Amino acid sequence: MEAYRDQYATIFKGGKGVTVIGISTDDDTVQFNWAHEKKFPVLFASDPKGETGKLYDAKMPLIPYEKRDVFVIGVDGRVTKVIRGFKELSPASYVELGDAVQQALPAPKH
Repeated sequence: MEAYRDQYATIFKGGKGVTVIGISTDDDTVQFNWAHEKKFPVLFASDPKGETGKLYDAKMPLIPYEKRDVFVIGVDGRVTKVIRGFKELSPASYVELGDAVQQALPAPKH
């Protein structure tokens, strides 16, 4: 997650028109303390039962963890891009994510 934080201004336009929500099965107190300590500029949600992961098919088979999948959702609430198995340490992953975020943003008004 540190890579998301470190590239936040570039990829997520510093939060202008973009909301980033990291969802984890960690307890909300644990997650809050971790996110606060690491100074993340994004939102986090705690889903200890993994219900969101089930809805988006982001559960790993045979082990109780969720995959590192990324969903880009447009302003209309529709999923515009799904990146399965996002490789957090790969620069190419952030190029793909940045392109997807840019495409999901509304066109600038003149």
